[in-house]
Amino acid sequence: MGCCTREVQIEDPRNHPAETVAVLRDILSRGARTIPDPKRRGFYEVRSDSLVYYIHVSPINGNVLLLATWPNQMPVQNPSNA
Repeated sequence: MGCCTREVQIEDPRNHPAETVAVLRDILSRGARTIPDPKRRGFYEVRSDSLVYYIHVSPINGNVLLLATWPNQMPVQNPSNA
């Protein structure tokens, strides 16, 4: 999943807090690293400092479906320090 040139459209069927969706939109628009789910095509994990977001990206329109979040147990590596 590459960096987006338009505002990321996020669908949230589980009604996460608005701030959670806003943070996800921000990190995706900045080109966040996505970790593909090896068992499901089009499903990814996206990590922030505090949360892991589990998403599905539509192959048809590129919209993001936010499915779950959980606390991030691993620190996010800064690309400039890697």
